[in-house]
Amino acid sequence: MKLPEASNFIEQIINEELEAGKFESRGNQLQVRFPPEPNGYPHIGHVKAMCINFGVKEKYGAKLNLRMDDTNPAKEDYEYVDSLVDACKWLGFDYDKLVFASDYYEKLYEIAEKYIIDGNAYVCDLSAEEITATRGTLTEAGTPSPYRNRSVEENLRLFREMRAGKYPDGAKTLRAKIDMASPNINMRDPIIYRIAHVSHYRTGNKWCIYPMYDFAHPVSDAIEGITHSLCSLEFENHRPLYNWFVGKAGFEAPLPRQIEFARLNITNMLMSKRYLKKLVDEKVVSGWDDPRMPTIAGLKNRGVPPEALKKFCADIGVAKAYSVVSQAQLDSCIRDNLNENAERAMAVLNPVKLTITNYIGEEELTFEKNPMNAEGGTRNIKFTGSVYIDREDFSLNPPPKYKRLYKGGTVRLKSAYIVRCDDVKLDNNGDIEEILCTYFPETRSGSDKPSEVKAKGVVQWVDSKYGKDVTFKQYQPLLTDEQYPDQDYAERLNKDSEKVFTGKAEPYLADSGDGKPFQLMRTGYYKKSSGNGFTLSEIVSLKDNFNK
Repeated sequence: MKLPEASNFIEQIINEELEAGKFESRGNQLQVRFPPEPNGYPHIGHVKAMCINFGVKEKYGAKLNLRMDDTNPAKEDYEYVDSLVDACKWLGFDYDKLVFASDYYEKLYEIAEKYIIDGNAYVCDLSAEEITATRGTLTEAGTPSPYRNRSVEENLRLFREMRAGKYPDGAKTLRAKIDMASPNINMRDPIIYRIAHVSHYRTGNKWCIYPMYDFAHPVSDAIEGITHSLCSLEFENHRPLYNWFVGKAGFEAPLPRQIEFARLNITNMLMSKRYLKKLVDEKVVSGWDDPRMPTIAGLKNRGVPPEALKKFCADIGVAKAYSVVSQAQLDSCIRDNLNENAERAMAVLNPVKLTITNYIGEEELTFEKNPMNAEGGTRNIKFTGSVYIDREDFSLNPPPKYKRLYKGGTVRLKSAYIVRCDDVKLDNNGDIEEILCTYFPETRSGSDKPSEVKAKGVVQWVDSKYGKDVTFKQYQPLLTDEQYPDQDYAERLNKDSEKVFTGKAEPYLADSGDGKPFQLMRTGYYKKSSGNGFTLSEIVSLKDNFNK
């Protein structure tokens, strides 16, 4: 069979296995899965894992299960299941089946009893603290549990009594019998089942014992016929345990193979669901979909195109080694996508009035929707000679080589005319109240008439008669400096991560559909919304700090 060209080390492994005939018994049909735990909303780190797994599905014609690894009932909920399903849909990823680890609770229990019958598991009465204390260190072997040599009959009786609810939480566990002297601490008789009298969001109170992730995850893979278990690098030391659980469960070859890749870490971003949940619970943010959150819901709410996230993951590639990616690279991918696809429009964040004293009447001017798209077309904007420009586009004391407006200087109003500042009105505080200008009719944009009047700068504007009041929202990272996962973030939270203020925008923006992205001239990319009035929220700035 002709294999696709491998673009990363995972695909190289898959190609080598296919060439060796490892999957001929199953018609070379590969099976992968994306197995998040439904204990929080998925974030941008999950996008990388999704791209890798769904990439194998697309490239090799593999089947893919979206599996909820729901073995921790105290933290899981349908809300999080829905958020994961919605994330896949929004990103354009189609899975073959939606499954749950809790679908396999009965089968997992049967396999646990098989471990006991085969002498590979025992019921232990040590507390969690005692198990930790007897596990040993990296240089010293662990101490075997005094309950390690219980008979098969006693273990089965106790395990069945655990299931029946006879014992309180923490009274007993079921542990794998492997090797208390193993150099890999994960292999030192890990817990398979613990007692937890907690209602499960799917199974209710049917169970009071729940399987541990390290057991349920690999065995669920085997139940589903997964060929490649693709996971992040922190599970590398768990691979021997993964293989042990699958191997002792009695499944036929080919058994699933775990392959690890480096997880995604981005500067200035929290990438831990535990910390993200804390931000939500403590109301630091408005919710999981707050535009400042790195969750997929937050990125979607901010207006980030899903294609930009997938392009970002493709650009950073699939690596084995831990690394941290600059947020500037993510912003650059978002910016590139929006530059190509977003319409242009004009808005003024800090308006000051500009009046053309020699203009009379009203007209419509032609505005190009998107110069990057030849088929983007044009639209008309109304012009009355009285407009708002941004205060930053005017200076009473211009520095050298200043290219915007100043007294006696000229500037072009975008898609309109060149104007010259003749005078400035100041208020009692010495602030600019109104800029008085003269315009030159022959300088209308698109005109073939020659003109001796030149302007070095171009500024955006909003007509004072037709412009709309708008609320602007701008965002900064939630962390004030480059922060890495799993570190304490409390002292580094950016208390000014959201800035809200009012300005002016052309009516075309107000009349556009909610969620539509725009490039505001010389300002940034913004998303329009109208839930609580006309709002323009920043998606990403125009300034690109990433060295491509």
